[in-house]
Amino acid sequence: MKLKNQVMLITYGDSLGSDIAAVHRNLNQYFQAAIGNVHLLPYFPSTGDRGFAPSDYRQVDPQLGDWPAVTALAADYPLMSDFMINHLSRQSPQFQDFQQKGAASAYRDLFLRWDRFWPVGRPTEADVALIYKRKDRAPEQTITFQDGTTAAIWNTFGPEQLDLDVRQPVTMDFIRTTLTELIQRGSGMIRLDAFAYAIKKLDSNDFFVEPEIWMLLAEVAAIAREQGAELLPEIHEHYSIQRKLTDHGYWTYDFALPMVVLHALYSGTTTRLAAWLAASPMRQFTTLDTHDGIGVVDVRDILTPAEIDFTVAELYKVGANVKRKYSSAAYHNLDIYQLNTTYYSALGDDDRRYFLSRLLQMFAPGIPQVYYVGLLAGKNDLALLEATKEGRNINRHYYTDAEIATEVQRPVVQALLALFAFRNQSPAFDLAGTITVTTPTPQSIVITRENQAGTVQAQLTADLQRLTYSVTENGQAVTF
Repeated sequence: MKLKNQVMLITYGDSLGSDIAAVHRNLNQYFQAAIGNVHLLPYFPSTGDRGFAPSDYRQVDPQLGDWPAVTALAADYPLMSDFMINHLSRQSPQFQDFQQKGAASAYRDLFLRWDRFWPVGRPTEADVALIYKRKDRAPEQTITFQDGTTAAIWNTFGPEQLDLDVRQPVTMDFIRTTLTELIQRGSGMIRLDAFAYAIKKLDSNDFFVEPEIWMLLAEVAAIAREQGAELLPEIHEHYSIQRKLTDHGYWTYDFALPMVVLHALYSGTTTRLAAWLAASPMRQFTTLDTHDGIGVVDVRDILTPAEIDFTVAELYKVGANVKRKYSSAAYHNLDIYQLNTTYYSALGDDDRRYFLSRLLQMFAPGIPQVYYVGLLAGKNDLALLEATKEGRNINRHYYTDAEIATEVQRPVVQALLALFAFRNQSPAFDLAGTITVTTPTPQSIVITRENQAGTVQAQLTADLQRLTYSVTENGQAVTF
């Protein structure tokens, strides 16, 4: 089913209820007017990284449900699914076959061989230093074949996530088959996770390598279009890369907005926020929170270095149970440029500040995405954090049916649900329409959204120092 211009929920298959069927049931019971689409985080069997080390896309993790549960959810809520184009689990049938049969395996070219990538005598220290890495060492892992021989495989992320060689026909066949099956089972959009790492090229930094990355995206987009779906390439980096994606006609993420909104609310000033909103495209998905931490690298040159430092310092100062160590190696933080906290706790568990942040998101250009913890204005889960020693788990609480029934009664959650329903039903948020942003004072902002026909106009007026706001639609007050 084609995605709607309505709020998209981001959730794991076991986080807003015990499994996918429970997520579906809870959406229907509590959130039907507030949520129009669902990004169901990886629901396949996986051997690490909370689903992002998939071992078999042909199956649904039995702890989460089955294909009928996925297709039933997709029938009610247009669905976005993840495809990890850069890697596959070392426990996948394909890698197991390669490890057992070596050169005789049909999948011998599926995985990127480190030793075959480099010419004789390389990589040098300079080669390894040039690579855009997620680790403090060369991104390779030595594996042992059944006959006792060894080989090194490119390994950008965790030990279970072995990189694919997208230059090979066997890999493109795997991509085509997998995407076709996902789309036929209900996915109207495919999120390409870690796509910027997929192209490796000698004498490059192996990250968003041009022009090859565009060739790969065009191939994958054509596969998706054949099945009636679209792509959302996922990338955390400088906003200029997002703008390149926009210029090439792709949907993008606004991963800068979380830090820009925090800066505005911490400082009580609107200049940076207004400039960013006015420059943002409509063909994007906005976020304040996701399954990862709050990205810092995404906001470079949107905020100054001093403003970024101020925002980070204020987060640790005013945030509720937010500590620097939770974003450190001691808590297995994969990305030193991400801050681990729920968005609600980043704003001090303050209902008014938090609701205002969501108001700003709803009026921003694009389609808003709301993470399931944010949907319920969730606090930092310190118990899960300490039990697992995984920093990002501070923002990955498992909600039971009983908890959901209780949390939806909170006034801030009731207000959020009314706000999201308004965003979903008002024609003013037409993606073909217009946005106008003004700042009458350094502390205030006025955002006006108008549909393409010019018949419906919604306006938000907010003072970020006084934390006051008003919303109108065609001049009539809207309350939440």
